[in-house]
Amino acid sequence: MTCLHRRYLSVLALALAGALGGMLTPSVRAQVPPSTSELAAYQGLHDAAARGDVAAVQRLLAAGANVNARDGHGRTPFHVAAFARQRGSLRALAQAGADLDALENDRYDAVTIAAVADDEVTLRQLLSLGASARQVTSRYDGTALIAAAHLGHDGVVRQLIAAGAPLDHVNNLHWTAVIESIVLGDGGPRHQATLQALIQAGAYLQRADRHGRTPLQLARQRGYTAMERLLKQAGAH
Repeated sequence: MTCLHRRYLSVLALALAGALGGMLTPSVRAQVPPSTSELAAYQGLHDAAARGDVAAVQRLLAAGANVNARDGHGRTPFHVAAFARQRGSLRALAQAGADLDALENDRYDAVTIAAVADDEVTLRQLLSLGASARQVTSRYDGTALIAAAHLGHDGVVRQLIAAGAPLDHVNNLHWTAVIESIVLGDGGPRHQATLQALIQAGAYLQRADRHGRTPLQLARQRGYTAMERLLKQAGAH
């Protein structure tokens, strides 16, 4: 697991602890990319996709390989290529009819994988191939936009907004992208830019969390003065 995915897991777990009164179970987890041992054990289409061997991908598909085959974690070759940033593999798989919006066992799709990785280039390709920015993903019934806002991936957030991601989706923690940019952010420049993008896109700023706290109140409680100022300027209260 990469440092990014460990951070995503640990931050989300801490947030869940606060949201759920500290009651966490071993099943709480974020994205799980293929491990080193899984990558070494892959054969066929999963192996070719992970390595970015487009010729092998095309040869295997021509021989009848299942473009949507699943590994032990429910990942298709398309998921594996997204994790590995193998854009040639993604293109070849899409052209062969891969399910661009497939969810693996933890309910992540390729778009959310790229969003969490802050991989704007792969995300742009996925969206151009026809992958959806509108799906409900993860065990938290979230979206790629919520995940990107959580992490302060402002460029990704702008791409997803442009692709029609639902601005005001509420996940099962009762958080929107706006709220996550505050409660799971650090108040720094990238989270400020993320919040600004959401405000400019017309996100609803009065949606409260499960405790009745609005985004403005949450920003104020955390001492995020720049985010508080952005919200006030946009008419939040």
